[in-house]
Amino acid sequence: MKDISIIIVSWNVKDKLHECLTSIEKASVNLNVEVFVVDNDSKDGSADMVESEFPRMNLIRNTYNAGCARAVNRALKQATGNLILWLNPDMRLFDDTLESLIRVASENPQAGVIGARLQNEEGEIVPHIRNFPTLKDQFAIASKWAKIFPSALNTYLQKDFDYSKPAHVDSIRGSFFCIPKTIIEKVGTLDEQFFIWFEEVDYCKRVVNAGYKVLYHPRIRAIDYVGQSFAQVPTTKKQKMFLASMRKYLKKHVWQK
Repeated sequence: MKDISIIIVSWNVKDKLHECLTSIEKASVNLNVEVFVVDNDSKDGSADMVESEFPRMNLIRNTYNAGCARAVNRALKQATGNLILWLNPDMRLFDDTLESLIRVASENPQAGVIGARLQNEEGEIVPHIRNFPTLKDQFAIASKWAKIFPSALNTYLQKDFDYSKPAHVDSIRGSFFCIPKTIIEKVGTLDEQFFIWFEEVDYCKRVVNAGYKVLYHPRIRAIDYVGQSFAQVPTTKKQKMFLASMRKYLKKHVWQK
């Protein structure tokens, strides 16, 4: 069994993906790590690059854009690691990232999801801790009310969160999202009704409902270039996709209560 199975879903971010995979190689020198790259029908040569330059990594080619959850689940069927790390292709690891992740996981057996300190190249925090969505804050987003009164989202966005200390939180961003294999066996895989957005929030909710914790730990660090894949998608289309996933999440976890 591997120490970590890393799953990356990639769509037209060849250069960032190359940088990400190179950082993984450096961070896994002394570890037993397997990497799955699930390519969602990229047109920029991403899959061929992985095949030729990273032959020891496992390439899964989708013939269409399957979205995030479905692509991750496809790799999960083959993953053997004690820890599953779902990683965005526009991330870069530090040399000690994976070793730190393993240590934190071993020290926190009640952690069902583990997240890292995400930062930009200058070392500044990339905010990514959120409270679970409510009807109130999601209405503020959908109606653009939050554009006029941004303080309406202060609680949801955890504006006062202290990123220097470990903490149990509601949810973390899916760009660096670690799940122990034992948790997947108990809670299940990602919900494929979410094409993109809210799939990680849904999983955090399910983990908490099952009695486990979502752990943020600053000892684990990674650089996040934030949304390189979806920067290619027109804004109106992104808004429609976001709202569709929002409705699915609220229907599943909020409206039925």
